[in-house]
Order: sequence, then structure tokens, then C-alpha cells
Amino acid sequence: MIRLFYLRECSSTHDVLEKFLTHDTLDLQAVYTFNQIKGKGQYGNSWESGDQLNLAYSVAVPQELIKLPNHLFNFHTAEVVADFLAILTNHQPEIKWPNDLIIKQKKVAGLLIEKKLLNNKSYFLVGIGLNVLQQNFRNLPKAGSLFTQTGIEFDLEILAESLHQYLDDHLINPISEEVVLEELNRRLFRKNLISVFEIGQLRQNGIVKKVDEDGFLWVELEHNGLQKFFHKEITLLY
Repeated sequence: MIRLFYLRECSSTHDVLEKFLTHDTLDLQAVYTFNQIKGKGQYGNSWESGDQLNLAYSVAVPQELIKLPNHLFNFHTAEVVADFLAILTNHQPEIKWPNDLIIKQKKVAGLLIEKKLLNNKSYFLVGIGLNVLQQNFRNLPKAGSLFTQTGIEFDLEILAESLHQYLDDHLINPISEEVVLEELNRRLFRKNLISVFEIGQLRQNGIVKKVDEDGFLWVELEHNGLQKFFHKEITLLY
């Protein structure tokens, strides 16, 4: 059964999702809105969305269905959403480590994954913020939408239902850790290209080399050589 609930507006789909859960099922259960007021991003960041322009979607995945380590499930989810967008737009999204999707150098989607124990059952709560129709990113120069990056104007309702169906069909399919990591590195944004990074208050050139099995990003820095970083320890400027 497809359990998908529409909300005319909400503060954050992530915050309200647990109110809709039926705990005696292994179905993927989700909520979505086109008017999210206080969206949540990864590591305490916020995610803003204009009314009737973008999609905010959160789905609860029973942990017992997932055989991957937490960080690899995060990457696998990004890969599945990237596959969905590639089919939808005929453009191949790249994955900006650890959880953003990029089309033609602009961020069009971000993921937030949290692990929660609800009613004595463990879930991965997967939040997806997808910019769909928005055109004005005056204060967000790194952001874009499906419309700005592909020229395609999507129906929000059909898009939400299609995304949920695609995740229901593909997200919990068995996949090896090796394949997840291989796919991530194949799609890695700015891989093997000279980029500018900010580490603390300092900037220097470097080259993204890979993400390893523990989720660390390896960067060849101009002055410090090959180094590995966890999220928030380094910022890619693009």
C-alpha cells in the first residue's frame, strides 16, 4: 500500500511525519507539502521553500529493511533520488558530498536523514527538499531548480507522487556496500577538478579525489597534500 499524505502547509515535513505513522507495517510512509515554512537541513541548517514552487517530502523507512551502514544508506538514498531526476529530466545529477544533488553546477535538491526510535520501532526519516519551479535565487547563488536548470515545468502533485512511487520501488532493494560506494564516486561533484576549498578561515586550491568506505572525503590540497575530512570540516566553494 502506498501511504502518502499531502499537507497544505507545515513547519517541516520532518517534524510532522511521525504523527502519520502506522507502526504495524513495513510500508514506506511519507508526507509532503508545497508550502514548508521552517524546513530542516542537514547538521542544523535550514531549507527555505517558496509557496507552490518546490517540494518538501519526508518518508519513514523501517530500519529493519535497510542492511547498509547509516552513512552508506545516506549515499544510497542520494543515488536513488539522482536516478529519479535523471529519468525525469534527461540530465545526470551529480552528488555533492555528502547530501546535495547538483544539475549544471547548481544545487537542486538536498537530503536530511535522521534515525529515530518511535513507538519502540526504529526508523530512518528521510527528508528531501527539491527545488522545482522556483526561478528567483537572488540570495542563494549556488541554488537552482529543475526549471532553471532543465527548462522543464513540472506539475508538483504528479512529481510528488512519482517520487514516492520511485522510492517505494527502489530505495529498499538489496545493494552491496561496494556498489553504493562505487556509484557515489562515479557521480561525485567536482571529482578530479581543481576547486577552491575553505578550511577554517583559510582558502586553498584542491582536488576532490574520492569518498571512502567510512564516509570521509579525500582532497588533494595544494599546500597540505592528500587529506581526509568529515562534514563541516571543509567547504567546497563553487
